Amino acid sequence: MLRRRRQNKKKLSIVSDGKKPSPGHSFGENMKIRYGLNGLLVALFTIIAISGCFASPPAEIKKDNTPDQLLSDISEVTSEKPRMKTIGIIGGVSWVSSLEYYRLMNEMVRDELGGLHSARILMYSIEFGDFSKQERLAEKGDWRLLRKTMIDAAQRLEQGGADFIVIASNTMNSTVDLIEANVKIPVLHIADATGKEVNEKGIKTVALLGTAYTMEHNFYRDHLEKKYGLKVVTPNKAERDYINTVIFDELCAGKIIKESKEQFVRIIDRLVKEEGAEGVILGCTEIPLLVKQEEVSVPVFDTTAIHAEAAVRYSLNQE
Repeated sequence: MLRRRRQNKKKLSIVSDGKKPSPGHSFGENMKIRYGLNGLLVALFTIIAISGCFASPPAEIKKDNTPDQLLSDISEVTSEKPRMKTIGIIGGVSWVSSLEYYRLMNEMVRDELGGLHSARILMYSIEFGDFSKQERLAEKGDWRLLRKTMIDAAQRLEQGGADFIVIASNTMNSTVDLIEANVKIPVLHIADATGKEVNEKGIKTVALLGTAYTMEHNFYRDHLEKKYGLKVVTPNKAERDYINTVIFDELCAGKIIKESKEQFVRIIDRLVKEEGAEGVILGCTEIPLLVKQEEVSVPVFDTTAIHAEAAVRYSLNQE
């Protein structure tokens, strides 16, 4: 029995490398050797684990952080199908109406999608002080600087990722064809959105108020008459001059004056009574800040709101 117990003790003293300790070691000394080796193994595994936390990821899973890749990553996690298009706005002509475009588009998307949704918008805001000088040159026949400014604005929006463009100005929609020839994304013409809206109301004769250029040149009138079958009437020369002055001296500067509002309403009333207008197009994106539907006896077509709604519908793939 004693001999067996001694043999069992020898078996317990065997260490991890499979070797037996020297005959001179006691049982306690053998256990110290065992636990010492175990401690070294634990320390070694700890060092390996920590170093693994700071190791660089394999090259094949690194992502390219270019703008296109980031947009692609965002698209992968969005729940919208199909993706909401990004609206590109050429604004600043003037900033007062551009503010309305931005507000209306975001409110419309929120109302359509609910929750905290908002519109995807890129806006390039033209500096209006310099631009107004370019407009005066254009009135005299020199369109070079103005056209260059509009093309530059459109190309910046395209390069920034806009899916289509709206020009936040009735007058500057005269450059739609020029812009479409210099970018690869569509431009939503404000007269198209307005013409459709007038047709839906069943109106045949409509008054057009706007800048002198919009009222006197054919780009807007022809679009409405030839494409939408409308008869367009405009104020007389004195009225056109007055409207143009109010637009640039007051509305573009954010000034809303009661006397100007009253005179605009008188002009509209005359066009209704004498020219047979069944509705009135507020063909300058600043005029809706001055004239409201409740002040006029016929339907008012707010081109800012109409254009903004058309852009939102297109962005949400509803057209």
